[in-house]
Amino acid sequence: MNMAERTYPLLHFVLKLLSRIPFRMLYILSDGMFYLLYYIIRYRRKIVRKNLTESYPDKSLHETKHLEKAFYRFFMDMMLETCKLATISPDEIRRRMAFKNIEEVNATLRSGKSVAVYLGHYGNWEWVSSMPLWLEKGTIGAQIYHKLSNPNMDRLMLHIRERMGAVSVEMHKTARYATELAAAGKVCTIGFIADQSPRKRDSHHYLHFLNHYVPALTGTEKIIKHYGFEAFYLDVKRTRRGFYTAEFVRMHDNPRTLPDFELTDLYFQYLERAVNSQPELYLWSHKRFRRAKKEA
Repeated sequence: MNMAERTYPLLHFVLKLLSRIPFRMLYILSDGMFYLLYYIIRYRRKIVRKNLTESYPDKSLHETKHLEKAFYRFFMDMMLETCKLATISPDEIRRRMAFKNIEEVNATLRSGKSVAVYLGHYGNWEWVSSMPLWLEKGTIGAQIYHKLSNPNMDRLMLHIRERMGAVSVEMHKTARYATELAAAGKVCTIGFIADQSPRKRDSHHYLHFLNHYVPALTGTEKIIKHYGFEAFYLDVKRTRRGFYTAEFVRMHDNPRTLPDFELTDLYFQYLERAVNSQPELYLWSHKRFRRAKKEA
């Protein structure tokens, strides 16, 4: 047994322990950890400040600091809410993450068409893994993910992401997975978090996003057009602490007819509107704009 195999049971135990803390106590813990993360550890403070300042140049320093602290408070909430996935019941997660316009998605699945769902690193995206609880019975709910370098953390995250019935598919296996489902005559709903910065060699399309001119991942659009998926955007809102709504918004009646990259542009327009409505819910600690450039 190697070191990873020996330490996993301990990590799993700690995760289960955290997950059983009642929500009221969990948020008291989150408030305390916010001070530790923000004032003592100062986790990625320079990156967050730079991202906020560049994205919202009209905000005063006071307003930027206020938003910065709001982000870190939410970030800690989200981390601990994610731990709750280890033991939370299906009924409880349905109450706290409510999906809207699910009828249109299920009608699409019943018609024999698969669905691609765009979402971002916004709100509690980990709780979106509860989507299969709302989908048409007999259909598949899948999510695309990046495999983590730490095998223990990867195993833990897969465990909590799949508790509500979701299938986790590694990004580089997406096309193969879609091909296998199509060959088997199965319909599915696949969630794509597509707001990351692509590698330099994959930076073929630039667009405007949060006051930056940035490269965008276009793989989701290619999957949608190649396999004839219907395209939806998941509009997430935090209604109060520990409660969210996630509304499915059809992006276009026939995505295959759109010019190249127009669907990707539309996704980022939806996401930007969401971020501007509740900016503290976005993942500002990510180096999203590191490959931004001046518009040609």
